[in-house]
Amino acid sequence: MLKKLMTSAAMLLVAALQPLCAQETRQVTDDLGRTVDVPLHPERVASLHDTSITVALLELGVIPVGSHGRTTNEGDAHIRSGKLMSGMDFDNSDIAFLGNSPADIEKVAAVKPDLILTTTWQNADVDQLAAIAPTYVFDLGKSDDFEIYAKIAELIGKEDVLKYLDARYQSQLQQIRDTVDVENTKVAIIQGYKGELLVWNTYGSLGKVLRDAGFEFPEIVNNISGGERQSFSGEYLPQFDADIIFITYRPQRGETPQSAADEMAKILPSWCDALTACKNGNIVYLPRSETTAATYDSLGMMAYTIIGQTAGRSAPQSQ
Repeated sequence: MLKKLMTSAAMLLVAALQPLCAQETRQVTDDLGRTVDVPLHPERVASLHDTSITVALLELGVIPVGSHGRTTNEGDAHIRSGKLMSGMDFDNSDIAFLGNSPADIEKVAAVKPDLILTTTWQNADVDQLAAIAPTYVFDLGKSDDFEIYAKIAELIGKEDVLKYLDARYQSQLQQIRDTVDVENTKVAIIQGYKGELLVWNTYGSLGKVLRDAGFEFPEIVNNISGGERQSFSGEYLPQFDADIIFITYRPQRGETPQSAADEMAKILPSWCDALTACKNGNIVYLPRSETTAATYDSLGMMAYTIIGQTAGRSAPQSQ
């Protein structure tokens, strides 16, 4: 009888504690203006954007229970920049593939998340996601990747990690400024695509490092608002001339520096003659995933790439 009473008491105690556990949340307002009760200490985070959320989680030391991903032509799923930035992907971790866009709602529910992080780019229905777990939506039109990164760190309680990552980044920026005359070095990042020139005001991690370090950009680039992308015809190409021009390509799609140059030729066959940077051999071709990944490791890679490509250009060269 005593044992039965003790068991009942234990069950009542557990029942009494459950609401307290459920109350361990805090209210935040996401980028859509929605009030979201997020757990104080989320343990099962689902990410619905690989490059903007998943790689940041991994760098902050949190392995999501599931992630949005891309598929190859053969149907193989992968986290863009996952292995490049963290060594992790779907094929060598317990991270579940949740689909592309829209994400697979049933797969999201199956991983039993206690927090879902998604963006306005993702087409999965927010109400359906919110029925599974608290869902925080980032508006990619309002916040850049590293503003999102900072908010992710806050939501998962990793501000201390972010503090040290940012301190490292500030040191890397200072090293660039100590080495390169940034204020008198003009740079541009351009990309040929289907006969048009695509240009962003600030292109990924590469653009962030260049701007944060203090490099000069062509006026036509500065006139592109915020994180927006703008396309231009070939007649505008000379306005993007600079001391050094960066062009990216995607090895994952079989692209090479030559194919990136071929795309430029589709805009203007004599594109190299239109740019003094090209005539002087100052075009730098870089693989795109590294230049766009929203991680502090990527910022560091870009910082040292920039030093390597810009420092010492006025120093004596071997004959």
